[in-house]
Amino acid sequence: MASFILRRVLQMIPTLLGVILLVFLLFKYFGGDPAEILGGMQASPRQIESIRNQLGLNRPVWEQLWIFIRQVFTFDWGQSWATKEAVSHIFLTRLPATLTVMLPILVLDVSLAIVCGMAVAYVRGSLTDRAVMVLSTIALSISFLVYVIVGQYLFAFRLGWFPVQGWTNSTLQNLVQYAPLPVLLAVLVSLAPNTRLYRSFFLDEMGHDYVRTARAKGVPERTILFRHVLRNAMIPILTNVATQLPGVFIGSFLIEVFFSIPGLGREVYVAVNRSDYPVIQAVTVYLAVLTMVINLVTDLMYKLVDPRVVFK
Repeated sequence: MASFILRRVLQMIPTLLGVILLVFLLFKYFGGDPAEILGGMQASPRQIESIRNQLGLNRPVWEQLWIFIRQVFTFDWGQSWATKEAVSHIFLTRLPATLTVMLPILVLDVSLAIVCGMAVAYVRGSLTDRAVMVLSTIALSISFLVYVIVGQYLFAFRLGWFPVQGWTNSTLQNLVQYAPLPVLLAVLVSLAPNTRLYRSFFLDEMGHDYVRTARAKGVPERTILFRHVLRNAMIPILTNVATQLPGVFIGSFLIEVFFSIPGLGREVYVAVNRSDYPVIQAVTVYLAVLTMVINLVTDLMYKLVDPRVVFK
């Protein structure tokens, strides 16, 4: 396994370099002139030229690319153009709020979808199964924005169970008071498609010969479901979670904007509106790194779920 991990890490290096090169070229040649953006409409040509010199935009392209690569690996992106705050400090101070929202969403979404998917697969063809599938289809047709508006109106304004917005420096208070509503709405959005998908995974496993053989031998149904069916269905479930995890991270960005949570997502939203390139570039590159790490961890989890998996 150690050789597999080493080989995968070495394979990630050229991929990361390709991402860095692509991001650099996109921002260099298609993102507009940073000097003109910072200078504004009233800036004179001399002022714009001075800004270019300060940012190093008059240096050779290869030198600018080397500076960009060094920023990635040293985590030193300089200062935000809009707020003059160090980009590394933005990551360190905003990321905890993002994780406070994202991690409960991920845990609840996966666990509830597995339970619901297994339950409806077990009663396949029944009225409960049909009702859940109809409700899931309806839920899939509703926009996330509708969930936010209705959720804030119902649970915050009408029932008063949760505050509409707010955040504190206490992680426990945030989890108990401010995070439940956005987490609830995000889980409701993702639960329907994942329930339908996981149901198909469980149905596929229940149709195999080993399940019929176990039932013929008198193995209890609970043992069949949790020891055999669930374990074999975890391979495609892990694959689905791995592909969705970067989307969950980006989805938490939208939640932060809607609920004014001072996380990394709201900072990225502000940076895009202000054309704050250092923040946008850092988030873009590190999201790519996160995706590669997630794929590696998922491959390792395959081995934990199914010892028959062989690393090649």
